[in-house]
Amino acid sequence: MQLIDGKAVASHFKAQIAEEVQQLKAQSGKTPHLVAILVGTNGASETYVAHKVKACAELGFESTLVRFDETVTEAELLDKVREINENPDMDGLIVQLPLPAHINPDAVMETIHPAKDVDGFHPINIGRMAKGLPAYISATPQGCLMLLEHYGIETAGKHCVVVGRSQIVGLPMSILMQRNTYPGNCTVTITHSKTKNLAEICRQADILVGALGRPEFITADMVKEGAVVLDVGLERVPDATKKSGFSLKGDVKFDEVAPKTSFITPVPGGVGQMTIISLMQNTLLAAKGSIYKK
Repeated sequence: MQLIDGKAVASHFKAQIAEEVQQLKAQSGKTPHLVAILVGTNGASETYVAHKVKACAELGFESTLVRFDETVTEAELLDKVREINENPDMDGLIVQLPLPAHINPDAVMETIHPAKDVDGFHPINIGRMAKGLPAYISATPQGCLMLLEHYGIETAGKHCVVVGRSQIVGLPMSILMQRNTYPGNCTVTITHSKTKNLAEICRQADILVGALGRPEFITADMVKEGAVVLDVGLERVPDATKKSGFSLKGDVKFDEVAPKTSFITPVPGGVGQMTIISLMQNTLLAAKGSIYKK
């Protein structure tokens, strides 16, 4: 079993991105600028956004954090999104999910201009990705691909089973893994909460992606010997032994699954590290006008 060290791989890509940012500044005077909108005071969302702002500072990006109370109306939020769309100095825009129940996340995602949709959630970017056209790819699936490539893990002809069908991870991951490229060329099965014989299907996987959002759902009896396991889950589980009162768990029961695998990502320290790197990479592409010409 080899541990896929997301922290080490992220450091490698951070150095690359920071160098590209310096080159961009020297050539054009342009500094990549990421805007994050945070609604309410959700603890996990606060943490995620703080990590993104920190990454911007480390890599030489400019960042702007826009905060709204949980009582903000959908119309007010959409007006702010349109305002940022029109600002040529702001290259990428993310609206941190989840949003309060009275705000339709699809309406928000569709209002973000595709050229600034560095999360890769806009239907145009999802459609372009599905067709194999240049697009901003959702950060977490893109991070998974970067890990597979960095470790030189063979994917062609392999059976990839994705557990979870969310539009943020499961769906794009299933599309990316079957594309005629590397990483890709897999035979893909996408499973979900209504799938019958889920454990049996998971045991067929050469590459198993846990993206269900249920802590330690995937157990050793669901994984075949020598499988590659990518754990996308990141859930807070109550833990009285921790000062914070919780510990972070993935979708995979790591201690019992890891010995059966050829490669596995830990939680924390695995895929999550690459999610922010992918977001920064998309923002750099936005600043350069690489996907959508400025």
